[in-house]
Amino acid sequence: MKFLAIDVGNTRLKWALYQNPHANAAVLAQGAEFLDNIDKLAEGAWAALPAPDRMLGCVVAGEAVRKRVEEQMELWDVSAQWVVSSNAEAGISNGYDYPARLGADRWVAMIGAWHRALTQGPARPLVVVMVGTAVTVDAIDGDGKFLGGLILPGHGIMLRALETGTAGLRVPTGDVREFPTNTSDALTSGGTYAIAGAVERMVQHVRSHCGVEPKCIMTGGAGWKMAPSMSLQFELVDNLIFDGLLEMAARRFAA
Repeated sequence: MKFLAIDVGNTRLKWALYQNPHANAAVLAQGAEFLDNIDKLAEGAWAALPAPDRMLGCVVAGEAVRKRVEEQMELWDVSAQWVVSSNAEAGISNGYDYPARLGADRWVAMIGAWHRALTQGPARPLVVVMVGTAVTVDAIDGDGKFLGGLILPGHGIMLRALETGTAGLRVPTGDVREFPTNTSDALTSGGTYAIAGAVERMVQHVRSHCGVEPKCIMTGGAGWKMAPSMSLQFELVDNLIFDGLLEMAARRFAA
């Protein structure tokens, strides 16, 4: 039963075709496209793929983008199934005020992080960080309950906001420095340390609430940019959303 996982973010669509919908399934093919290019998938990257039997995806880019993806999937006889956050799934319970309003990418990433951590030892609290166009910092207690989380702008949005609202700040991206001495480095360092500070504060909150040190897992296209500037231990994971989609698919599509 070949399984197609799709992650549609605010900037890119990432996809992976697996041998079956199970954790640690073999990857048959994978790729990524900027959203401007997804209308070419059926004639391009997906044209020679073996047809998937099942599909599960998450999309945060909106209804119009979702429909464009479904149009590209018409080359196969497979129904599109998209994750909607629920009260509970795959061992995680949802503490959001309105569970269905929690971003699907956050929900899937937390499920992926929870099961990844369980393969490494006993259940423990987690802080799950996604660094992309936006940044999310989510907390899970030792029983698998999502406690709540933070949303803040990613590097690009921060810089564009400053360029728009402040005269004279249209400068190239700089480097992260402890003591920036030019505007480019000051902007890059400020954005990076803002994100790092949000993560560190959430770790403090979880430590205080749960009474134990949480494990921190980071993912997202810009996660590697944050890695050198973090002052706490964390695990950087490339495809945490795919890990979550596999865990969910294994339960939803079980024979």
